[in-house]
Amino acid sequence: MELWQAALIGLFAYLGRNQVPWLCGTTGGWYGIGRPLVAGLICGVILGDVTAGVLCGVAVQAIFIGQITPGGAVPSDLNLAAYIGIPLAIVAGGSSEMAVALAIPVGALGVALHNFTMTFNAIWPHRADKCAAAGDARGIRVANLCGQLIEFAERFFIVTLACYLGSGFAEGLFAALPQVVIDWLAIGGKMLPALGFAILLNQIVQEKWMIALFVLGWVLVSSFSLTTTSLVFIALAFALIYVMARYNGSGTQAASALEAAAIYEDEDGNYEER
Repeated sequence: MELWQAALIGLFAYLGRNQVPWLCGTTGGWYGIGRPLVAGLICGVILGDVTAGVLCGVAVQAIFIGQITPGGAVPSDLNLAAYIGIPLAIVAGGSSEMAVALAIPVGALGVALHNFTMTFNAIWPHRADKCAAAGDARGIRVANLCGQLIEFAERFFIVTLACYLGSGFAEGLFAALPQVVIDWLAIGGKMLPALGFAILLNQIVQEKWMIALFVLGWVLVSSFSLTTTSLVFIALAFALIYVMARYNGSGTQAASALEAAAIYEDEDGNYEER
């Protein structure tokens, strides 16, 4: 990998990092180019192998598909995992299983780096508060930029050095792995996406019987080779039927219940239940 390629990947890694404001905040950054699927496309374009980049991105994305960041807590730094694991897998000529194997430990390392950076950056809001109390607008801007400089140094240089110096190491590591380890990584790479989907289902399934709909979708895709677009329209049809069956007439039933329990005033001014 050329140095300019590693530096460009490092720049995109910084722009897709959590807490970076340049691409409409987390919308275009952390939830945009910071996603492994998008990172795979970007790395594939930079390294000249879009197909391998997208396939590696899909594999890494599947692992983290059920991950959320409540309150800014990062269970695994999928941005660092993607922008190191995917390009190293591409230049090493490895498969998506290799990208997954590299992404998991790097994601755990990214959490430690993220926590360290956020802890260190805690000094800048206090500095900005003091500048605001003194009416120092320039001091507030400097405090904000200082926080971003630390995050830039942490993400850009780590990703750039890892990509530039790690390609030979990744090739040697993959070549030195015994076949049983490679087979285990292949099996693990196929099981981890299932875990990701299970986490996602646990978040969105409100009633246990809804799991049958997921199984039905899987059977339809496996049996009839449906595309994702076709499956989406089928799912929309089922969702519409379910909503109509469950909520149609609920307003009428509620009105009838209120009317049955209504009270009225008689001629003597007493209130009685109708």
